[in-house]
Amino acid sequence: MGLKTITSSLSKNDLAHLGAGEVGYIRKMRSEEVSRCFPEAPEMGPGIDLWALFAADGTPILLTDNRSSTFFKAAEDDLRTVSLH
Repeated sequence: MGLKTITSSLSKNDLAHLGAGEVGYIRKMRSEEVSRCFPEAPEMGPGIDLWALFAADGTPILLTDNRSSTFFKAAEDDLRTVSLH
């Protein structure tokens, strides 16, 4: 039995938009990382654990210190959530 080669017909643009409007991901962050993803966020002291909700394409949606808030916002926006570790 031979192996079949699978080739992707998705472009980078298609892949970037996979799950758009349907999937969001939740990620734990440290305050030191915030300015990279949320440039408009105020300055914070180091060592603070935060939670962020992002759209499937990486667009930031919400930053909070309360993990539950990310799930509430995702539900409000009709997004299925996944967590990244």
